[in-house]
Amino acid sequence: MSILLIHTGGTIGMDRTERGYAPRAGVVEDAIAELRAQGELREVVDILRLDPLIDSANATPADWTRVARAIFDNLDAYDGFVVTHGTDTLAYTAAALCFALEGLNRPVILTGSMLPLTQPGSDGWANLSNALDAATMAPAGVWVKFAGNRLHGARVRKSHSSAPDAFEAAAESTPPRVSSTQRRVHDFGTHDIAILSIAPGVSAHVIRAALTECDGVVLRCYGSGTVPDSPALRDALTAARDKGTLVIAVSQCPEGRIALGTYAAGAVLVDAGVVDGADITVEAAYVKLAHVLSRGLTPEQSRAELTRLYCGEASL
Repeated sequence: MSILLIHTGGTIGMDRTERGYAPRAGVVEDAIAELRAQGELREVVDILRLDPLIDSANATPADWTRVARAIFDNLDAYDGFVVTHGTDTLAYTAAALCFALEGLNRPVILTGSMLPLTQPGSDGWANLSNALDAATMAPAGVWVKFAGNRLHGARVRKSHSSAPDAFEAAAESTPPRVSSTQRRVHDFGTHDIAILSIAPGVSAHVIRAALTECDGVVLRCYGSGTVPDSPALRDALTAARDKGTLVIAVSQCPEGRIALGTYAAGAVLVDAGVVDGADITVEAAYVKLAHVLSRGLTPEQSRAELTRLYCGEASL
């Protein structure tokens, strides 16, 4: 079997410098050679390295498109794909690949590490080896392989800043891919999208300023979907709807889901056309907005698309 490894950068491929850890070309290539020398790797592995390598904190939607197109252009040449990536925005890229690769018929495995491969005791060796194995055995779709766990690409999130098992994902039976009889890749355009959190005393003027400047907003609400029921906030959300700004509501709680309309304090969201995000993660909601905004739809069509389940990004 053959695997294409796309190395984007991140901690797994870093080395120590005078200014701290930084990406270094050759680290992942050397690791593949070592795994092969130890007899742990039988598959053919080709490596495609992004140039320049990036710290994942600097990743942009344009990088999601670069990775998605690299996979799409090679679907017929390889049995599986591994993407090595920095952990800080790995969940965003995983979700992006779920949305971008329509009709995906290969396993795509994202992985990284909390310690560089160049450092003693690095978790990168196990993660890389496990990801390569998963690329030959996992079902078609986008998965994250980390600390021995295989996680749904559209449901995953980083839950710890430093622990080896830094990622988690809700259980989901829908595969992490857009099912289709046609294979297509969807590019991500350039749009202004913000993530805003409701907090006690937050000024409606602050919310209005953000909504005025943005094409889309992920609104992190209290609990199951409540916000302050103030005339100023109602006016700001209504103005955003009339302008065509897309707003999707998610919960600030790590568990549970949004259920707009349950409480009167959430009625303002329903009235303003805010989309109920159910139990979608912040990362997937952000990516979903970017995906829908890139399709050139009307605001009404876009809101309808935001309610559609593409790749198991939320539960029914």
